[in-house]
Amino acid sequence: MTNPEQLSLLGRRLLDRRVFLRTAGLSAAGLGLANLLCTEDLLADDSHTVGGKAPIRPVINANTPYAPRPAHFAAPAQQVLVIYLPGAVSHVDTFDYKPALFKLDGQKPPGIPAVTFEGPTGNIAKPFWEFKPRGETGKLVSELLPNLANLVDDFCFLHSLTTDTSAHPQGENFMNTGFTMEGFPSFGAWVTYALGTENQELPAFVAINDPRGLARSGKNNFGNGFLPAAFQATDFHAKSPPNNLRRPESLTSAADRKTVQLLQRLNAQHLEKYPGDANLAGRIASYELAGRMQTSVPGVMDLSGEAESTFRMYGVDQGSELRREYAKNCILARRLIEKGVRVVQLFNGSDPSGGNGITNWDSHSDILKTHAMQAEIMDQPTAALIADMKQRGLLEHTLIVWATEFGRMPFLQANGTGRDHNPNAFTCFLAGAGVKSGFSYGESDEFGFKAAVDPVTVYDFNATLLHLMGLDHQRLTFYHNGLERRLTNVHGQVIHDILA
Repeated sequence: MTNPEQLSLLGRRLLDRRVFLRTAGLSAAGLGLANLLCTEDLLADDSHTVGGKAPIRPVINANTPYAPRPAHFAAPAQQVLVIYLPGAVSHVDTFDYKPALFKLDGQKPPGIPAVTFEGPTGNIAKPFWEFKPRGETGKLVSELLPNLANLVDDFCFLHSLTTDTSAHPQGENFMNTGFTMEGFPSFGAWVTYALGTENQELPAFVAINDPRGLARSGKNNFGNGFLPAAFQATDFHAKSPPNNLRRPESLTSAADRKTVQLLQRLNAQHLEKYPGDANLAGRIASYELAGRMQTSVPGVMDLSGEAESTFRMYGVDQGSELRREYAKNCILARRLIEKGVRVVQLFNGSDPSGGNGITNWDSHSDILKTHAMQAEIMDQPTAALIADMKQRGLLEHTLIVWATEFGRMPFLQANGTGRDHNPNAFTCFLAGAGVKSGFSYGESDEFGFKAAVDPVTVYDFNATLLHLMGLDHQRLTFYHNGLERRLTNVHGQVIHDILA
């Protein structure tokens, strides 16, 4: 061990004047050499290889961040609609039929954990709704979702999804941003960062939130993270336009126009003082887009021109107020896709603290009631949206993603009426551009407890979605805090078997 005399000698050497001057001199020389190399453009490029390949960073003009940009390679999908269901839809009660659950109903066979996410477990429970064969494929789907069931020949199911967490906020983050922590760019932000958008009068990325409010992870589900501010989603729904579009009643349109012109001059002058400031340019671009949206958004949000048959198809005049509002959101989603918006994210469910009663698919008790209420809101309007997009030809270039953050257990909780969180197996489906139709990929085990055949991670899922948009998930990166960050972190494989 070092004795006090040795420590004293070490201290004197560290404080020795000549040692200090020598170290300082070498440091200054190193800094001078680095500066010289930088001046001569001889420093190593910060474009580190990713998976053995150089990153592909979009060339973005800070003044026009939404300009359309080419994909990495030709791809079938140019737009994407994400239908996201917070709260965790039970796969064993919807799309993942498991005959073993009927045989073991009410039993507690070996292998069932004594405790799961929210507490002690109960017995195996058969599905709460009857399963029937649907479509030409004969896909077995439960009576909980009869309208979506009629479209199964158009869907590509993934039955072996797994995730890294069993908590809702982290699960939402992971599914939508690729990380359980907050502060990372969302899927939509990555896509619009890479591709921009074709319509410069509307946002590149729109989040249509549930009429009851935001999901648990709030704006992180559609935020820009460390990407430039321009790539966060614009948040509105059919009942409420974006807040920054409302002109005060006391301000005339002429005065408003002159004010905007003055702001444009001031912003341009301010930007000249800080060239290369992407965040400042992004904020200015966002405000300028908001100005253009004052005329474009009211038009796209005005549903009065829709045919009466369309309203009936979506169920705008049927069911609860929540169902009617969600149906209008579905029509709005289709209209935004028609107008060329690159990414539309439609939510069915919100944070439980954001409203009264049942607000999402979380079903720890009385799943018969909770799932039934959510299905009544979601099923018909969502099925109508997909069918409507198909008949209008929108699915030829649009990818539809129907997703939730994890599944639910094949056994009940100790209360005997609800199913706990299941991160080890769940089901999502895709439809539209680039994916096989009437197809199922992967399998959970005989109980629906764990992914058993061809497990799919969230990284694989997101890698595949990017691939369908013409983007290489390994090469779409953003250099941040010394790391080449990407949606799939350092993981993920494209699921080629589901590609059309």
